[in-house]
Amino acid sequence: MSQYLEMVDSPVHVKKLTVNQLQVLAEEIRQELITVLSRNGGHLGPNLGVVELTLALHYVFNTPKDKFVWDVSHQAYVHKILTGRKNRFHTLRTTGGISGFALRSESEHDCYGAAHAGTALSAALGICAGRDRRGGDEHVVAIFGDAALTNGISFEALNNIAHTTKRFIGILNDNEWSIAKNVGAISTYLNKLITHPSYNKLARDFERFLRRLPKGEVALKLAHKAEEGFKGALAEVGLTPNVTQGAEGRGGYGSSLIFEEMGLRYLGPIDGHDLPLLIQTLEFAKTCDHPIVIHVLTKKGKGFEAAQRNPEKFHGLGPYDVHTGATPPVKAGTPPNWQDVFGQAMVRLCQKDSTLVGITAAMPSGTSLKLLETAMPDRYYDVGIAEEHAVLFACGLATMGFHPVCAIYSTFLQRAYDCVVHDAALQDLPVMFCMDRAGLSAQDGPTHHGLFDIAYLRHVPNCILMAPKDEDELVDMMFTGTHEPHPTFIRYPRGPAVGVPIKDQPRLIEIGKAEILRSFANHGGHKVALFPLGNMMALGRQAADQLLAEGYDVALINPRFVKPLDAGVFEFFGRAAEVVVTFEDHVLMGGFGSAVLELFNEKRITTPVFQIGWPDQFIEHASSVEDLRNKYGVTAEAAVARVKAEFGAAKTRARRDDFVAA
Repeated sequence: MSQYLEMVDSPVHVKKLTVNQLQVLAEEIRQELITVLSRNGGHLGPNLGVVELTLALHYVFNTPKDKFVWDVSHQAYVHKILTGRKNRFHTLRTTGGISGFALRSESEHDCYGAAHAGTALSAALGICAGRDRRGGDEHVVAIFGDAALTNGISFEALNNIAHTTKRFIGILNDNEWSIAKNVGAISTYLNKLITHPSYNKLARDFERFLRRLPKGEVALKLAHKAEEGFKGALAEVGLTPNVTQGAEGRGGYGSSLIFEEMGLRYLGPIDGHDLPLLIQTLEFAKTCDHPIVIHVLTKKGKGFEAAQRNPEKFHGLGPYDVHTGATPPVKAGTPPNWQDVFGQAMVRLCQKDSTLVGITAAMPSGTSLKLLETAMPDRYYDVGIAEEHAVLFACGLATMGFHPVCAIYSTFLQRAYDCVVHDAALQDLPVMFCMDRAGLSAQDGPTHHGLFDIAYLRHVPNCILMAPKDEDELVDMMFTGTHEPHPTFIRYPRGPAVGVPIKDQPRLIEIGKAEILRSFANHGGHKVALFPLGNMMALGRQAADQLLAEGYDVALINPRFVKPLDAGVFEFFGRAAEVVVTFEDHVLMGGFGSAVLELFNEKRITTPVFQIGWPDQFIEHASSVEDLRNKYGVTAEAAVARVKAEFGAAKTRARRDDFVAA
């Protein structure tokens, strides 16, 4: 039984607790997180790491007037619990439940929604500019992770903060991990800050602030820290200063501190699990009349041993054992996940082709390129959360005779769209893009669904766009892509593949050639041609079986290519059929079905085309893909119903015409 969690339904209640009571509440919240996420899955590690930070934020500031902008916002679970959503927290990431990310439509305390890294600083600065123009006095706090600094948008924001506003609070939540271990110079730089106490530029101002506080346990503790040399008081996080004197003055790098050079005052690093210290530091930040960045060190997965041992796994995962952290074993006979098929194929292809290299943007496990890193580390690049750089980097490699493979989620490739158009396509470079999570990422919701890639790619010259019906065809498409001199794109979904065996030797697929799985039998029934794209083949087969059972003459075609379409096959079946049905795990507007309609219009084919896919709206999160497909009619049954309705309408029209003629 919790002592304080049951009492807290809003930030107002947080402010009524003592610091000691808040510390008890912190552990109660951790247990709530561990328990709920063991059933629903979610981003456990990041949220266990920000419990004290979130409590301190709500203790010091006043939302919704004051604004918290969470970068990515997958670490906002504690914020949700404290802002009126505690009683619905058990519905997290389920159908009809609360979102796993900040969502403006969900609560007035969520001032900004996001689920891609690198957005918080720019968005918060925009809010600050709006406040300043209106003459407001609210505080704006951007909470961004260390990995966000590998994203170029963050530096675009940092470049503008000091020139735009005098009141901006940034909190750098540094846990040394984003999803995978951080890479690059920024990670090295932050490590220097951690181990280099003289970086803190505000120690004297902070000490003066503390000395003005009424004497009490917290103030005395903090004043003592300040007198010892606040900049070096990091015992709680187990860090030891390790510096040498540099030519640039004490500490060597103080004068070139990035934040200071960009006009932001820097405070830290401080222990992100020391509630009294966090509270007083944030109180100080409220008094600052210049932009400030507070560097907070947190432990990802704090309070759950399994999460601390394996931060990459527990960054985001499905259900697990609440006591051990063990995840359920894969059921016997379950097909491999699509991304694992990709990762294994990359290793085999790289072993045979010295020009191939794999590139990921901080998703080695999610894309399964980690398999390549393990097997052939010299052929693997992780560029951090920097999709634009990943694409441009690949383009540069391609000009040097290499064949780079960018493994990037469909939703994240949107961030590099200009680079795809301007650099890969315009220069017609042989870069292969393997777009994981094309389709639904059900529990994550609209920010992670990959429902737009066909529309944003099929009109770009020089691009080849493919979608495999099964894992064997995925490997064939990858093999085909390695032989192409043009940019190639392969889209495939999240989750288990189909379960077909994979050939020892992949084969080349003729570019733009569809596969006829079943042609018309010409037995006299109404002719229906079904074109299910990629992973929608299962729905196509189900619809075909239902229609065949009711006497329809059904053709089933695997399109394989969205661009170029197999004009000959589509024209033949478009003219031969009485109804054509397209299936796609993508929005209908601008998608595969639209491409078919454009082709039919060009060829003056008037056969009705029914499109099965997603409507012109952002699709919410749900417990499963099936829940969303059933809700929006992306099912075999919906396709069959539309076909039957069309022929029923045709019979009605024929009877009416006969009546008029008589």
